[in-house]
Amino acid sequence: MADTLADDENSALREDHGTQVPPGPGLPLAKLIFGRLLPDRYSLLSCSLFVLGVAFSALLLFAELVEGAGLRLLLANRGFTAPVTLALLALTGGAIARRLLGRLPGCRLPATGDLRRAADILARQPDAGAGLVRLGDKQVMFSDCGTAFIMYARRGRSCVALFDPVGPAQAWPGLIVKFIETARKAGCRAVFYQVSAGFLPFALDTGMKCLKFGEQAIVDIENFNLQGGTWLKLRRSVNRATRDGLEFSMLSADEIPAVLDELRHVSDLWLAMHRTAEKGFSLGRFQPEYIAAGPVAVIRMNGRIVAFANILVSSCEGDAYIDLMRHVPDAHRGAMDLLFVRIMERLKAEGFRTLNLGMAPLAGLAIHSRAPLWNHLGNRIFLSGERYYNFQGVRAFKSKFRPRWQPRYIAVSGRGIAVLAILDIALLIGGGLKGIIRKQ
Repeated sequence: MADTLADDENSALREDHGTQVPPGPGLPLAKLIFGRLLPDRYSLLSCSLFVLGVAFSALLLFAELVEGAGLRLLLANRGFTAPVTLALLALTGGAIARRLLGRLPGCRLPATGDLRRAADILARQPDAGAGLVRLGDKQVMFSDCGTAFIMYARRGRSCVALFDPVGPAQAWPGLIVKFIETARKAGCRAVFYQVSAGFLPFALDTGMKCLKFGEQAIVDIENFNLQGGTWLKLRRSVNRATRDGLEFSMLSADEIPAVLDELRHVSDLWLAMHRTAEKGFSLGRFQPEYIAAGPVAVIRMNGRIVAFANILVSSCEGDAYIDLMRHVPDAHRGAMDLLFVRIMERLKAEGFRTLNLGMAPLAGLAIHSRAPLWNHLGNRIFLSGERYYNFQGVRAFKSKFRPRWQPRYIAVSGRGIAVLAILDIALLIGGGLKGIIRKQ
């Protein structure tokens, strides 16, 4: 695995630098003079990266944060003078431009045998969300004992692992160290994205920097019902949807091929409505083989599918995970409420204990005076970044179902600015720059 990463790195370096041809004798005087007066190619490139980086930063969030969220005041309160603030923005902008414009090594797909081994481990562990490994867009690294794995992908100088290691906790320490060392030998930083609080001791033992990145919603479906005044609003929405003719059904893997084209049509309409493309890495995408593995919950109106969600399930401890959630633009306003409530009721009847609704990014960040700068910046993005992602809407929708909110973190190895790792994560999920700046 280390050799694979190192080969990619060396190939990229060879492509970037090429072979230098020594200059011939008798360099003309004019060339010498102009060479002295004009900046060299590297200086021009650095200047361009600086300008583009600052412009890109302003385009994405910096302008909004400086004006609307008071980032300048925030930095001043922490002892940063105006020149230092400008320098920080410039350095960050230049680094961002390098991420966006630099040549990146190609991303290898996992071997079929690795996916089969990972599937065997999935069947013996409780986290249904780990089923995202079946998308096939992430590499897999196994522990030396073969009982655990890390799924990861590479972007820029970051090797990004998704979630906690999958498998028994006793296999984690050696696997985490193996992953960090493999990334280091390839000239990369190791990054763990969306890890639980239980991962933090392992991160601290290996010298990683940890930042809170959001909160994950877990519904205890063993106790779920719509009785009582606290559920009145949701109960009314579900009853109205039922009266208006919406029907729920849960499709098994055998039933999905017959409606796969209809599901794809709903998915395409949803993507067009949101002016976005398919995501990846930590988010599922409409991939026929992935969707057909089932189960898929659907809502029909007059016999036509108007909304659906695919569900990942674990073989032990009764955990389920909702991945894709899509609906047609003109869907009934209660369609998604009905879909989620009926999913929970069905899973409860089948003996499941918990339903993972996924993470609300940048939610629940502490912003007291001792909180890190990242928390203040992330909180302002959460409050002001709706044009790029529906941060507050995601949190509000999931809150309807009274979940337990569990913190989720990123952990970054080595030195450097953690925000660069965060940018690499965003590029991984969005599939590039367009995926970041388009609203989801």
